[in-house]
Order: sequence, then structure tokens, then C-alpha cells
Amino acid sequence: MKKIRNFNLFLFVVLAILSCDKDELVNLVEPSHRVIVTSEMNFDNTINVGGHIDFGDISQGVESRLWTFPETVSTIVGASGNTSSKDVVKGLFNTPGVYDVTLNQVFKKNVYPNEDSQEPIDGRELDTTIVVTVLGPVEAYIKAHYINDDGTTGEELDLSDNAENELTASKYVRLSYTADGAPEDFVWNLPGAKPDQVAEAEPEVDVRYSKLGSWDLQFIASRNRPGGADTINVKKFIKVVASTEPVTLDRVFEKTKETSIGLEFSREMDPESVNKDDFTVKIETASGAVLNPVIANVSVDNTEGNVLVVELSNEMIYNDDTVKVSYIPGTLRTSDLVDATEIVDAVLTDFIKENLFDDPNFSDVDNSFEKSEVENWPNLPWGAPWNAYDMSFSYDQAHSGEKSMYLEFHPEGGMIIGNVDASGENITFPTEKGFNYEMGAWFYVVDAGVPVISNVRMYWRPSTNWGVPDNPTFSADSPVGEWFYSSAIVNFSADGNESFMLRGQNVNSETLKFYMDDLSLYKLSSRP
Repeated sequence: MKKIRNFNLFLFVVLAILSCDKDELVNLVEPSHRVIVTSEMNFDNTINVGGHIDFGDISQGVESRLWTFPETVSTIVGASGNTSSKDVVKGLFNTPGVYDVTLNQVFKKNVYPNEDSQEPIDGRELDTTIVVTVLGPVEAYIKAHYINDDGTTGEELDLSDNAENELTASKYVRLSYTADGAPEDFVWNLPGAKPDQVAEAEPEVDVRYSKLGSWDLQFIASRNRPGGADTINVKKFIKVVASTEPVTLDRVFEKTKETSIGLEFSREMDPESVNKDDFTVKIETASGAVLNPVIANVSVDNTEGNVLVVELSNEMIYNDDTVKVSYIPGTLRTSDLVDATEIVDAVLTDFIKENLFDDPNFSDVDNSFEKSEVENWPNLPWGAPWNAYDMSFSYDQAHSGEKSMYLEFHPEGGMIIGNVDASGENITFPTEKGFNYEMGAWFYVVDAGVPVISNVRMYWRPSTNWGVPDNPTFSADSPVGEWFYSSAIVNFSADGNESFMLRGQNVNSETLKFYMDDLSLYKLSSRP
């Protein structure tokens, strides 16, 4: 029995040794697999001039390697030339431009070329090119021009400090910029102008000056990564002087929700000249009644000197009201002593309201089309002529963001589309019975053809109201080559969840071409 026990012990030891040897043999089987990383791989390998990138070859089964960097514009840290055989190298780049860094690898056996490759290629050698972008410093250049009365670009302004280029109050200036170093963000800061800040600025922008005085200018061009910015400051860039031209009322708007009205004039008004008794307000309700509210006060706005604030004392303003403001010539004048002229029934056009689609918690409707694909707005099977159209999403024109829907309605054709998610389910938005809503969008006509009664109508389903009006109608009077807003007042027959059903019709012997952007839905306040 003792001998048997010894034999069993010997057999166990031999098996254990063989097992260990087998495990070691398995661990020694090294695949040939290419894996290359860089320290800036998540940022398109883009760096500032004078910066560096670390390059790493963490491939398995490499027999030999050779990194090659561009000559004269780069340096490999720790190397005497522009090549290295190390697995990790640091490259410095001293000249702006776009450059290739190459890696030649020879593997011990046939190589898997990518991390997710299932099979190796028939070969042991691979060449890899990594593109490096080296950006120079951000440098901005700006210009400013007067704008002629016909809208054309006029004389260039002097951008030296304290130049105080004279500008008549209520006139416009055209600002433009160019920039080196690939900046992404552009901001004008313009005290005294309207608007006083222009963010995400286009290469050319027009601003209006209404406030008397001398005003500075600031322009900032910047990028986030790699970081860089250039700021231009011009002291006393412009001097706004008094005008003898008539002052105009440019806009009537809801200043404070339901309680006050804003009157926006073409230039600053004299606070001492304001008399509330020279103004009247008339409200025409949706039911046909006419109200004449008492005006509690009229004053110049604290921050915008070209805006008068009309405060009501015994009445509220609702979205479904038609509000009209009148002024009988009295003492009102501009700060440069030009008398205001008569105002008769100027209509309040801009109510305070919130686009429900801008709230991500309200609905998944992609109202600005930034994430939309053609599949999200499919044709509904109505048959001819409602399938005679072409649709795409374009970066060429956008009212906001970067994308818009581009549509072409074939001659005598049309469109009917729904709105679905990636799984084909309707994208819905909640509605309430008993309220008026404003439903609209922005449009940019490229070619109207010869419009007769071409139109778009914004329907919804399942509780469709087939009686909604055109929104918009394309006619000979429709703007071409510019964005315009169209809307319709709608109501819903039940509380529930509805989904868009957009219908277009081209009663036209030519193709109707236009962009659409920024769908809107406003829940309107209604007079009880």
C-alpha cells in the first residue's frame, strides 16, 4: 500500500508539471495585432504650434517598427533625426500646417490590421499614416463700413482708438471679420448698438446705433481645443450724433407679460418730453369687444433709451387680443430734439410666449431638424400627387442651428409626411382641449416658380382638423431669398398626444423649392 501511495503521489506531481508547462505554452502564443494610439486621438490630432503629441505603438507581435516624422517642421524628443524605433515617441511641431506621421511595422506573423479584425491579412508588414494638424495662433482682422441709404456698403470707418467716426442716430454700421488659426467662436460686444452683443457672428453683420455718445467696440475670435483667442478692442470707435431726420416707430411689443407695452423707436427719446395723456390703447378681443384701458404711466425704459414703456392700470393683455397704440402729437421728442409724429393704431406684433418644442421635457419633436434624417419624416401613402416631391436635410441654409429641411415640390405635385422615431413609432406632442395654439415655422423660398395657390398645411393625427388654413400660402408676394415666419391659430378637439402630418401642394407648372426650419407651437393665453 505504501508503494501505491508513492506512485500516486509521483503521478500527481508529473501531471501538475505538465499542466504548468501547457499553461506557459498557451501564454507564449502572442498574436500579431496592430493597435496605435496618440495623446490627441480624441481631438483629431490637432495641436497649437509649439505643442507636442505622444504616439504609442501598443501592438502585439511586433518584430520591428520605424516612426518617420516630417523634416524641418518637427522634432522627435530624444532622437537625433526624424525617425525612431521606440514604441512610444514624443513629437514636437514648430510650424503651422497639416503633416503626416508614418509608422512602418513588421510583425512576427500574419497581422490583424484592426482592433476588431476577426482574421489576419496575408502579410506581416503594415504602414500607418497619422495626420497631424498644427494650428497657428488665432489672429482676427475686422472692418467697419457705413451703410448707404439704399443698403449698399459705404465708406470704410477708421478703427484707430479715439477715431470717433461720426454716425447719425438711428443709422446702421456694417461690421465684418476674417481670421487665421481656425477659430470657432466669434463675438461682437457693441455698447450703444442694437443688438449690443452678437454671438456666433456671421462674417458680416449690420448693427444700429440710436444712443447719442461715443462708444467702444470689442471683437473676440476664439477656439476651445487647442485653446486660442484674439481680442480686438477699439476705444471710442464711433460717435453717435443728433439727427434731423424724422423718428420712426419700428416695433410694438409686449414688454411685461400681460401688463405693459413696449414702443421701440428708431432712436433715443427724451424722458422729460413723455406725457401719458398723449397716448391711447385700444384692445379688440377675440369675441369682438373693444376695450379702452386706462394708461397708468408712460416712461423711457431704464436700459434702452429708444423704448417707451406703456403701463396699463385696469386691464390685462392676452395673446388672442389685437392691441393697438396711438399717439396724438404733443410734447414727445427724441433726445436730439426731433418731435415725434402721429401714431395711429400701431398694432402690437410681438407677444411674450414660449415655443413648447424648445422644452425637451415637452416632446421629442426635433423642431429645428438638427438630428432629423429623411427616415424620420416618411411619406404617407396617399398616392399621387402627394408623393411628387423631394426632401433632404441641408446645411446650406438654416434659420437656427446648422440644418434645415429642404423641399422641392414637383410641378403640379405635392407632399404628405409624418414624423416617426428610429423604430417607426409616431413622435407625439401633448395637447389640451379648450385652448388656442399658434402653430408655425420659418420658410426660405429659393424658387417659387409661378405660384398660384401653392401652400403648406400643418395637420396632425389622430385628431386631425382638416380645416386648418394654409401655413403658408406661396404667392407672388412671398419673400424670396430670405427667411420669413408663417403661423396659424389652431385648437385641438381633445386632450391627448398628436403627431405632425405635414401636407404640401404645388399648383404650379414649375418646381417649388424652399427650406423649412424651426417648427413652433405656442399655447396662447386667451381672454376669459
